[in-house]
Amino acid sequence: MPSAANVLLYVVIAAYVVYKVVYKQVRGTLLDRRTLLVLPLILVAAGGYLTAKAVPGASPAEFGLLAVDLVVLAGLGYLRSSTTSLTERDGTTFQKGSAVTVGLWVLTIAARLGLVALGTALGITGPLTSASITLTIGVSIAVQNATTYYRVQRRGLPLADGRPVALSR
Repeated sequence: MPSAANVLLYVVIAAYVVYKVVYKQVRGTLLDRRTLLVLPLILVAAGGYLTAKAVPGASPAEFGLLAVDLVVLAGLGYLRSSTTSLTERDGTTFQKGSAVTVGLWVLTIAARLGLVALGTALGITGPLTSASITLTIGVSIAVQNATTYYRVQRRGLPLADGRPVALSR
């Protein structure tokens, strides 16, 4: 059972992800390398740390559930990227999500909760299952952003690097 501090941490992370990722994708946002790298890097690093702390007490069944979780959420990240439109705006790429993107975010959350519920029903309730949420969401966002980056490159769209225009030439 996760502690109250862990639950609070998960709620804060979820609220931040909803704002930083979901809301901004629906509203639309300008992309740069920092936008595509920082949040998934932080989530994967923090999630990897929390997951690693839970590994000593984990059962083989928990590792199996984690593997399924990572594959499913990575696949949903790939699909979410494919539902966003990419256009050139203000010297960089503008990304805007669609109703399908929102639906896939809902499905991502439902899949994560569903896998936890399935694990609980199967008696897989160790610490790894709850400790890995930040990692799995981070991987999902990382796959989405990597796929978006690939789409930007494939279409030859510009991607700002955060440097002033005069220095980037």
